[in-house]
Amino acid sequence: MNLALKDIRNNLGRFSLTTVGIGMLLMIVMGMAGIYRGLLEDATLLIHRIDADLWVVQQDTRGPFAEISRVPTSLVHRAAAVPGVESAREFVFHTIQRRRQGKLLRISLLGLSWPEDNGDWIPLVAGRHLQQNHYEMIADVSLGLDLDDQIQLGKNDYRIVGLTKGMVSTGGDGMAFTTVQDSQAIQFDTPAEAIRLERAARDNRGQTSEAFLKQPQLTEQLSLPASELPGMPGPSLSAVIVKLKPQADSAQVAQLIDSWDDVSVYTTDGQEDLLVKGIVDKARRQLLMFRVLLTVIAAIIMALILYTLTLDKIYSIALLKLIGAPNYVILGLILQQALLLGVLGYAIAYAAGTWLFPSFPRRVVLTDGDLLQLGVVVLVISVLSSLLGIWKALKVQPNSVLMG
Repeated sequence: MNLALKDIRNNLGRFSLTTVGIGMLLMIVMGMAGIYRGLLEDATLLIHRIDADLWVVQQDTRGPFAEISRVPTSLVHRAAAVPGVESAREFVFHTIQRRRQGKLLRISLLGLSWPEDNGDWIPLVAGRHLQQNHYEMIADVSLGLDLDDQIQLGKNDYRIVGLTKGMVSTGGDGMAFTTVQDSQAIQFDTPAEAIRLERAARDNRGQTSEAFLKQPQLTEQLSLPASELPGMPGPSLSAVIVKLKPQADSAQVAQLIDSWDDVSVYTTDGQEDLLVKGIVDKARRQLLMFRVLLTVIAAIIMALILYTLTLDKIYSIALLKLIGAPNYVILGLILQQALLLGVLGYAIAYAAGTWLFPSFPRRVVLTDGDLLQLGVVVLVISVLSSLLGIWKALKVQPNSVLMG
């Protein structure tokens, strides 16, 4: 007869509640590990999906994800002309926040270099990829948009033609994809009144400028939009992404482009390192600290629970010693209960987490390595936490049962 199982049957209600409590605590530990992994995956998701070899950004910046980067459109042609470069594409990335149907809608907007890039690398769950240069959008399902929905951004309406899932930014905001031209139109949109005031200011400066007084016909140019004025640069890009030829030396190409005075160059690994050690570093370390603290707390709670269960069995343990039961029987009683508590708690944590984690606002990624690691930790905690109960049981004197 197994004494551990018999004792559990006699105290089934208390043991069940204790196991559920331990399971919920372990679920939080498991969730912290999953959120930690999800944070890293979200931070590097876009970098890996785009599959660029080099990122060309504004000099002395850590763009386009860690900070704002502004480079001219002409940089695409300069980069494409470098020996070893197979292709160079425009990249525009920014975050917008709007109010839609009474709720805040926060979108990380990525501009695709149309027509070379129509978003065919984006995994779709419904709809299609972009088929025209303007007014079409692919959106992540987390944004709450449906196929054929119309959303107004800036002065134009955009129709949702495709839905993707799991495409989120470093901050966990759902992503949307348009062409570069549409993304720039949204990013640099200016209210009509601001445009009118700017034109009036230009006209006022033109009336006092000697060049315009000598050539009155130039004043007609002042009424044009700023983007159409001679000598005015067009909308800037966030970065230029470069794909190298198979035989190209990436270090040599990167060194050549980096020698230009207006840009900095990062490899994919370099961009990932900037994100992990920059944007998400503090959140990553904080989650890791919480995970360690919760694991320690779980060990302490399990030790106290097993010690309490041992105290409740002091009379039975003394009686077993009195009738000549060896110590290993008593040790087995406590250790087996500790292991059952840990194993059942882990099973409850996994089942509850699998059900609840998909509902979390941030991605929770449970890897086999993390689950195995937590399983080993739970077994170690179960054994160590039983030591306090074992120590108490070994101190019990057999004659204490005769004293009532």
